[in-house]
Amino acid sequence: MADAVEKTESEERIGLHNLKPAKGARRPRKRVGRGEGSGTGKTSGRGEKGYGARSGSKQRDRFEGGQTPIHMRMRKLRGPHMKKSMPFEKFRTHTQPVNLADLEQRFEAGAEVTPDTLRAVGLATRKGIPVKILGNGTITKALTVRAHGFSASAKEQITAAGGTAEQLEG
Repeated sequence: MADAVEKTESEERIGLHNLKPAKGARRPRKRVGRGEGSGTGKTSGRGEKGYGARSGSKQRDRFEGGQTPIHMRMRKLRGPHMKKSMPFEKFRTHTQPVNLADLEQRFEAGAEVTPDTLRAVGLATRKGIPVKILGNGTITKALTVRAHGFSASAKEQITAAGGTAEQLEG
């Protein structure tokens, strides 16, 4: 019992006043150029000759040991009008494709198809990205389709089936 009381009294509360690094975490700095026996004498760890041995030599952050650097390996930017040339397709326009076969399957004749109704039936689920109707498959029902874009064949098939294809803005 007396041992337990002594321990609690000797163990001080931890605070900012008594914080210190773990034992062995900090080592004394290496003093270069202090004789051969030190292990870093003579050339002071810089090796023999070459750029790195000279005073004022620096290792650039982007230096890759003589390999072609990444900024030279990447595709070049050739102007904002060419989508393919922008690095990582920064300005590429994206649309969500929806095929006519899916509209045929999920909507009844005379239904109104909008981006909201497409999302409700599990198509075009990405919010804020324009929807484009593509002509893959056939459609036999007369539907009122409102979307941000249509392929020529899709628009042709919708009107041939007795429906209307209205383009949304934005």
